[in-house]
Amino acid sequence: MTKRIAFQGEPGAYSHQACHETYPDMEAMPCRTFEDAIEAVRSHEAELAMLPVENSTFGRVADIHHLLPQSGLYIIAEAFVRVRINLLTLPGAKLGEITHAMSHTMLLGQCRGFLGEHGIHRVTGADTAGSARHVAEQGKPEMAALASELAGDIYGLDVLARDIEDEGNNTTRFLVMAREPDWSRRGDDGMMTTFVFQVRNIPAALYKAMGGFATNGVNMTKLESYMLGGSFNATQFYADIEGHPDDPAVRRALDELDYFTSDITMLGVYPADSRRH
Repeated sequence: MTKRIAFQGEPGAYSHQACHETYPDMEAMPCRTFEDAIEAVRSHEAELAMLPVENSTFGRVADIHHLLPQSGLYIIAEAFVRVRINLLTLPGAKLGEITHAMSHTMLLGQCRGFLGEHGIHRVTGADTAGSARHVAEQGKPEMAALASELAGDIYGLDVLARDIEDEGNNTTRFLVMAREPDWSRRGDDGMMTTFVFQVRNIPAALYKAMGGFATNGVNMTKLESYMLGGSFNATQFYADIEGHPDDPAVRRALDELDYFTSDITMLGVYPADSRRH
């Protein structure tokens, strides 16, 4: 029986591409929302979930950091996927015929130079793969979609122009979630540890909590805060650090963190993607 990996979006979405590139032997399972993708794993419909957490151009993906601690799942891997934007058209269409291009507003904003140069008007769609499907269903030769090459394959569209984004380094980081954690050391590019914590209500608590990472030489690659329960006084912090919890330096830093926090929840220990550096 083929194992499945859940993602949010329609077939051909960049999350689908991430599944296809990272786990080519697994069946990609489209889900309507991030919550649905998480539930698919919890209910054993899927073995894994592929969730985007941040993009090099647009920053973090809204709501993901709120969902992860309550998901009941654990991070077992990360994947960096280069977002290559393509102009997809009906078979046989010519570039000079294209008057409108549809996609998610973020992708439209990333291709201003190409669209402006060719006099193509932007049309906002709900998402990238859905825009490709819409173009295929409408059958209008003057309409194009901005999406992945995978979306073109799925919906029978031609790639009229490749890599048309203004910035050539647009990359999305994904986290792979599973029902059970894997605390083992693995991979060839080092380990990452992700956790959330709440600091104690004492002066300079966050400053003191972070001191252990500095004094022990542990690199913290991400630290983000967000409010809990609509309260301005209840703040939770999400952190990524390089290293494994059993590393002596990491263990000392986490022990110091524990002293200044009221709660620490480990979300996962996983190998760093080779494309991280």
